[in-house]
Amino acid sequence: MDKIQTHDQVDAEVEGSNSNGNVGAGHRRENLTDQPDVPWWRIIVSLFLLFLNYFLAQYDKFILSYFQDEVIKSLQLSQTSYGILSGYATGIVYALLALPTAYIADYTGARVWVLTVAAIWWSLCAIFQGLSNNFWQILLARIGMGIGQAPVEALSVSLISDLMGKRYVFFGESVLYVGVYIGEAVSGQIAVAFGRTNTPWNTALISIGIVGVIVAIFVRALVREPRRQTSLIKAAFPGQVGDHGNSSSTQAKFSIARAELIATFAYLLRMRSFWLLALSASFRQLSGNVFGYYMPTYLSTLYISRTNLLSRYGIIVGVVGSVTVLLGGFLTSILWNKTKILPLYLTGVGGMISSIFVLLMLFSRSVSGGIEDQGIKVLYGTMSAAYLTAELWLGAINSLIALLLPPRYKTFGLSIWAATQVLIYSAGPEIIGLALRNVESGSQTYLDGTRVALAVIIPLGYWLAGIGFLLAIPLVKRDLAGQFVQGKLVLPRKIAIGAFAGVVVTMVIILFVISIVYRD
Repeated sequence: MDKIQTHDQVDAEVEGSNSNGNVGAGHRRENLTDQPDVPWWRIIVSLFLLFLNYFLAQYDKFILSYFQDEVIKSLQLSQTSYGILSGYATGIVYALLALPTAYIADYTGARVWVLTVAAIWWSLCAIFQGLSNNFWQILLARIGMGIGQAPVEALSVSLISDLMGKRYVFFGESVLYVGVYIGEAVSGQIAVAFGRTNTPWNTALISIGIVGVIVAIFVRALVREPRRQTSLIKAAFPGQVGDHGNSSSTQAKFSIARAELIATFAYLLRMRSFWLLALSASFRQLSGNVFGYYMPTYLSTLYISRTNLLSRYGIIVGVVGSVTVLLGGFLTSILWNKTKILPLYLTGVGGMISSIFVLLMLFSRSVSGGIEDQGIKVLYGTMSAAYLTAELWLGAINSLIALLLPPRYKTFGLSIWAATQVLIYSAGPEIIGLALRNVESGSQTYLDGTRVALAVIIPLGYWLAGIGFLLAIPLVKRDLAGQFVQGKLVLPRKIAIGAFAGVVVTMVIILFVISIVYRD
């Protein structure tokens, strides 16, 4: 496997750019380790700070979700404008900037420094969002936020995957993703408290921005750059990508950077499972993104007399979601010696089962004969079941991807993985925003339209993702065995990859342009 043609070509390019054969100081060369030796106390401190930073970086979307009505009214937005803010306003920027930022972090070996700068930037943009007075101000602030958020997830996952042994990475990454569910829980409590005290929504964003700057300083001070851990793949090729040494010549450095970029893309193109996994995860995230942005407002409108609904909603998400994602990581870790593909089953089958409970959530009042007390019980029960079945996946699946990628450029690979998902799942809010154009938030028309949209998009995304993940199982097994696509890429594979990229880009352009045109 270490004789893949593309990698030989890369080596030739690097040797040609440094003809004297000497390798000087400049580009950082890292020796890989089979088993990290980071002290447990440092792992715990690093995990906590990475978790806290990731939680805060996600927080602005929770504010937009839980305070949807307040944001729309205070900034005089339409549903289409809200869809832009929660869709491609940050999604496009995220996708475009995640890649170069992550590549620089891998090339320089300065992941912690890049994460620190990104954290300070998004924190300042969160403050600017809180100070916004109209659509264009908050749009620019959210675009800036997207710039800062772009590398956070990939950098955090990459660092954790090198902090602990492979078996424990799954649980460590699950700890990181607890931030998603804690964010929901905290937002629910804040929404109720702010509603009772008439505190404006933007106060939360300003506060989060200030705390984010402080956390960024602690990240820089206490998190250390770990040595890169070897890949799960039983072949030499993953460890060779990026193993070109150092050079003092500026021209040679650029040649090395170019060669390593080509090698990383070649690696991803030759993986049999990567693109099917990325597409499947995109559909799964599409459902989750739509759920997160629209479900709280829909349910609070459906049960308008239940003033504590958002608080209970947040508690269920926070408790059940956190326990479930940790359970997914724990199960994957303890069954490590028996199977490496458990994350695919957890994600695929779990989402399919969860779709049933999501539909019962949406129609909880109807299935209870219109009786609110019965409906609310059905809602809380089915919501708990939906999270218990669907949320096993995040830490487990992202750990698997990180350990399948070339160690020295895993952050860059993770950014491609994440950017692909963002471009696809950001379409959800855009589509719903266009569907609810000129519909007054909180009205019966809004309630009916949102119910239909959620009842179609969420289950469809879960099932498409589930089918994709299950189909990817034999491909992942071949990748784990080092059975990459060898030789020249055949024409059908090139066409398929090109068509995939073309469809995604076309969809993004069409939806974004239509949303801007029909914003008012």
